[in-house]
Amino acid sequence: MDLNKAIERLRNDEDYYGDFGKQFLSNSDIQTLLNNPANLHIPSPRTSAFLVGGYFHTAILEPGKLDNFKIIKASNRNTKAYKEASQGELCLLESEADMVMKLKERLLACDAVRSLVVGDHKDAKIEYEVPNIIKLGTNFWKGKADIVNHDEKLIIDLKTTNDVDGFKWSAKKYNYDSQAFIYSQMFGYEFLFIAIDKNTMKIKFADCSSEFYERGAYKVEQANEIYDLHYKDENFEPNNFFITETL
Repeated sequence: MDLNKAIERLRNDEDYYGDFGKQFLSNSDIQTLLNNPANLHIPSPRTSAFLVGGYFHTAILEPGKLDNFKIIKASNRNTKAYKEASQGELCLLESEADMVMKLKERLLACDAVRSLVVGDHKDAKIEYEVPNIIKLGTNFWKGKADIVNHDEKLIIDLKTTNDVDGFKWSAKKYNYDSQAFIYSQMFGYEFLFIAIDKNTMKIKFADCSSEFYERGAYKVEQANEIYDLHYKDENFEPNNFFITETL
């Protein structure tokens, strides 16, 4: 495999999320592998939260692509106006798009955020939506970093949350620890989360402890073992698979 050519192809979202990208594992596969490995690569239904999150990242990192989102002026998705305009497609509500723009404005009004995300000078070495591939253990893993700030030697990931004060617990639940481990290994930089509360607009900078990275490394190790068992072992019988727990 020519990794440089593969990484270049992953810049294209269709390749990253499509059949080409599925030859690599990613952090989004961790939850499935650890909980229901038989469902790996089965597409999850799109949700409004996922759509809003995509619009948020696009608004900050790739504003030139905002026209790819269809926005409907309706109070909710159950109205006749929404159903007629959307024609069965999941679309953004105007109120959601407005909320995202307020989040963007709030984030970039913060000097510390703007310095890391945009840079303090025109020669700042900052890249957005940067793909990469790395072999961790027995498998190749892909990733696409929100922001790689080469000046500060940081990988920065933007998150929205309904409770920024509980971000530490969300990070464990949603496998941000394995994300931080994978990306830090890929790029050789420390990982920083910048989270903003959708309700209070409060901003949090969350860096990663050695224990956080170690927990992520353990999840990747587990995911590799489960993937190898289910998808590489020709003698594996899925009906005989079970998990154990000591209470």
